Amino acid sequence: MTALRFLAWSALVIAGLAAPHNDGHGNGKETVKRVKEISLGPRPYWLVDNMDEGPLKTKLASCSEKEMKRSDWSISHRGGGTLQFPEHTKGSIMAGTRMGAGIQECDVTFTKDKQLVCRHAQCDLHTTTNVVAIPELNAKCTTPFKPAANGSPATAKCCTSDFTLDEIKTLCAKMDASNPAATSPAQFLTGTPLYRTDLYAKTCERVLTVREYIDLVDGLGLKFTAELKTPEVPMPFPAGSDYTQAKFAQQLVDEFKSAGIKPERVWLQSFLYDDLLYWIKAEPKFAKQAVLLDESGDEPGTMPQAVANLTNYAKAGVKIIAPPLPYLVTVDNGKIVPSEYAITAKKLGMKIITWSLERSGWLGDGSGGGYYYSSIANVTNNEGDVYNLLHVLAQDVGVIGVFSDWSATVTYYANCFGLF
Repeated sequence: MTALRFLAWSALVIAGLAAPHNDGHGNGKETVKRVKEISLGPRPYWLVDNMDEGPLKTKLASCSEKEMKRSDWSISHRGGGTLQFPEHTKGSIMAGTRMGAGIQECDVTFTKDKQLVCRHAQCDLHTTTNVVAIPELNAKCTTPFKPAANGSPATAKCCTSDFTLDEIKTLCAKMDASNPAATSPAQFLTGTPLYRTDLYAKTCERVLTVREYIDLVDGLGLKFTAELKTPEVPMPFPAGSDYTQAKFAQQLVDEFKSAGIKPERVWLQSFLYDDLLYWIKAEPKFAKQAVLLDESGDEPGTMPQAVANLTNYAKAGVKIIAPPLPYLVTVDNGKIVPSEYAITAKKLGMKIITWSLERSGWLGDGSGGGYYYSSIANVTNNEGDVYNLLHVLAQDVGVIGVFSDWSATVTYYANCFGLF
């Protein structure tokens, strides 16, 4: 998006001329038609073409004319269309759905008036919406926008808990990015990585409430995975109130109950072990598919303890563990193989989900794929290697689902290997 077009877009938003939207209080529910035809677009086929020659490439290529179907093995990450569409918006959800994701994600946090909304983090509004370009709302941010100056980068920190739901519903979602060299709010809102695009971010898509997400996904006939985001403000919120972490966890379950959603359609998630323990005790039907997200092995030397922790989780009743991609694989004699973490989880009878495919930018630019490929970087050197990783996760690790920023990539593999 050019600077001129971006400024014009921001002016439209500030003037309040954006398209009408649901008010987030149960009014104006849209009628959604189910997506019957799955369309993957060119990317999966391009990835297969880029693979090194071998049996896996031959198998995947043989599926190029196959009629594609939706798969629950293909789980949307932030909607599933986030390589091109602003995350956690109807646009991203519809893109992921059309690319065959059978399970749709909403990361859940709360507003100042304790309403639940879909955001990847409680304090990411400054990078995922236009909030800093609206002076009266920017002033309410935890840290209002401050331009870059004297060698210091531009800064801002705007949290959902800084605003009421009505205020948040005036914002426009954007691609998750910021420009640290910005000297103005409009410049700060740029910076989208080159492997993503602003092509579909020119319209004003509103932040979704959790109920809007539920109604949309239910209307599409899909399943749900909702992550209770770790609060970035002290709990209870505000200090001295009765809005505790447990009430937050219960509120999410109550949203599904009030919408009449059966527990077997829902995969609750959290990085906080205590949230899983709460659901196991208070909501056992929903806890059957509750997912413990695990990033406890990120720091140097912590992976052995992360593996050891799995035994305690299993004993406590956690059925599904969800670590990031690199936790599950390693390299042995030049081949990708299951890691000790993956082997231990399977021995304990735990099901495994992993995250997040298609979030690494380029694989063939010398970076080895960055964080998500860090345990197999020495065998990652071209774009098609995404399918080498996915193949080991499916066939050797036995994951039951894969989160992806571009659902078509996982859907293609699932259809080729009959994972539904």
